[in-house]
Amino acid sequence: MPLTLHLGTDDLTRCRFAISPLCQTHEALRLLRRPARHGYHRAWLRRMRRTVAGLDLAPLWLFIPRAGGYTPDFLGAPPEEPYPSFEDEVARMRATDPALAHAEMARSLACVPGLADSPQGRAALDDPAGTVRRLADLTERAWHALLAPDWPRHRAVLEADIAHRSRQTADGGLDALLTGLHPGIDWAGDTLTLRMYGDLAEAQGADGRGVLLMPSVFVWPDVVSGFARPWQPTVIYPARGMGRLRAAPVPPPSDALARLLGVGRAAVLAGLTAPSSTTELARRHALAPSSVSAHLSVLREAGLVESRRQGYYVLYRRTGLGDALVDRG
Repeated sequence: MPLTLHLGTDDLTRCRFAISPLCQTHEALRLLRRPARHGYHRAWLRRMRRTVAGLDLAPLWLFIPRAGGYTPDFLGAPPEEPYPSFEDEVARMRATDPALAHAEMARSLACVPGLADSPQGRAALDDPAGTVRRLADLTERAWHALLAPDWPRHRAVLEADIAHRSRQTADGGLDALLTGLHPGIDWAGDTLTLRMYGDLAEAQGADGRGVLLMPSVFVWPDVVSGFARPWQPTVIYPARGMGRLRAAPVPPPSDALARLLGVGRAAVLAGLTAPSSTTELARRHALAPSSVSAHLSVLREAGLVESRRQGYYVLYRRTGLGDALVDRG
């Protein structure tokens, strides 16, 4: 049964994007809980196996049913800002209203027969404020163990997705944006339809606050929505280019591209399949960092790459022109 969101004028003018470290952490945890549905991420799952073994995730697993079902929204609530920090988001999670937490946890536990009456279920519901604190602490540990080390690269991929879709909107309007989000999303007659979507009992419709659009590295192949009040209607979709984070080694550039740019510069451009630092590119192509830096400077001046600082890192990524040149090379 599909989920439909009928978007009025207020909703359309208030559609926005956001990147949420908390939501990414939550989706990574869902991936760990249901790995069979996400073969695309096998390499990441293998890499995280030892890390996960050192985390006691049982209190979180209580609210992430393995066979599917509802997970409390406060565990990965839609952010109120476009680019919140994880610290701000987990502080907001800790401040969840105990009554709201109790209602969402009860709904989640009801997905598994008998779980609400188990000792663990009763203990969680008897002290919702304490349970929220414990879940927030564990989510924070999961963030630092699973995502924080790779976050600059992940965030760069998510930002690249938003930049691409912003260009789509500039070129073709909201129709171009909403029809291109995901094969499982239809946009027609002011109605956004998420096909093959389940668990709709508490899903809310659009109500004039707009729809929050969030790219995700971990949600593939799904699209996630259905947040109940008081959360903003939200659609979480697979980020464009997310596969580049797990991609196989990049093949050498074409002869035509190498003749145009030179072998080293062409290799650096072709190797930017995901946002990368100078050090990563030097290691990948067995070049001196100074050589890579020189190549990147020329490519940036030509409008083929762009850079952005992420914390202690400067990450480079191809522009749309750079993508087109590599694809046609």
